[in-house]
Amino acid sequence: MAGIVNLAAGEVRTFEHGTAEIATTGTITVSRLTFRPGWRWSNDVRPVAGTGSCMVHHKGVTISGRLHVVMDDGSEFEIGAGDVGEIPPGHDAWVVGDEPWVGVDFSDDMATYATPA
Repeated sequence: MAGIVNLAAGEVRTFEHGTAEIATTGTITVSRLTFRPGWRWSNDVRPVAGTGSCMVHHKGVTISGRLHVVMDDGSEFEIGAGDVGEIPPGHDAWVVGDEPWVGVDFSDDMATYATPA
């Protein structure tokens, strides 16, 4: 049987400069992430996660805004509105500009995002 869960009815995790709305149905976890200007993973989520970099393997689409990503190996890239992308574990990221970054993530790893490691 199919399952339906509204993101608004899922779990909401808040942290400095952002929120993660997370819903799971069956084996699928979907998240809507909203990061306001000033958000940076290493400043806003690392204190909660307790890891040196973000260890979630993100797979999703950007709805609005821009996000700059720096991988642990030093490589960098940006994602923006309409981009579908994948960010492997081991990265830092931050919002670029004055517009909030909003994305939808289809990574099962999001079930543990912004929780103690």
